[in-house]
Amino acid sequence: MSTCKPLFRTLPRQCQRINNLPLTQTRHESTTRRHKKLLHLPESPSYTSTTSEPTLIFNPPSASPNVYHTPSKFLPKDDSRKKLYAAAVKYSTQFAHRTSTPTTSTPGTPLQTTAFLPPKPSSNLPPPIRTPYEKKYHLTDADIAEIRSLRAQDPVYWTRVRLAEKFKCSQFFVGMVAKNHEKSERVAEEHQRARERWGTRRRMAKEDRGRRKELWGQDA
Repeated sequence: MSTCKPLFRTLPRQCQRINNLPLTQTRHESTTRRHKKLLHLPESPSYTSTTSEPTLIFNPPSASPNVYHTPSKFLPKDDSRKKLYAAAVKYSTQFAHRTSTPTTSTPGTPLQTTAFLPPKPSSNLPPPIRTPYEKKYHLTDADIAEIRSLRAQDPVYWTRVRLAEKFKCSQFFVGMVAKNHEKSERVAEEHQRARERWGTRRRMAKEDRGRRKELWGQDA
């Protein structure tokens, strides 16, 4: 819709006396036909087939030229880019074989002697969160009996932490070989008394956490 409105009428009387402005025409894209006309774009020539037979269309997005972007099928036979592509594939294959782990296959195993394991990562891995260590199996039956006797004599002093430091083992192993049911019950009672002093908000938060834990691994 086109509008022809003289600015001369909209100006105050003082301006009308000073300036004699010409008529101005303003055009707006306010009709459906004009919007459709603007959105109507011609078809790309690469998608327009000149023959009735099925053809293969290759229309990559606009980007910087690269030898790997154009498949070798679309390159001429005497194109130098084919040689570059073959050389790059050969180099990457040799590099993967050089960095691969040694074969561990022996006769009689499913692995063949010519098979390679997955190649090693080319970049350095991040440092481990925990310092690597080797498991030790140095405790004898006498040591285990001593752990149990110390734990039974004074469980308040000989805790799992102190026993693990004394015998150079893990706290999990101490708790596995020297269980103290009396202390566990006493600790459970202390925890129960502490829970009784909780407020409403803390109790509700604990219950919500328990319900979320029950839904772990399930489709909520």
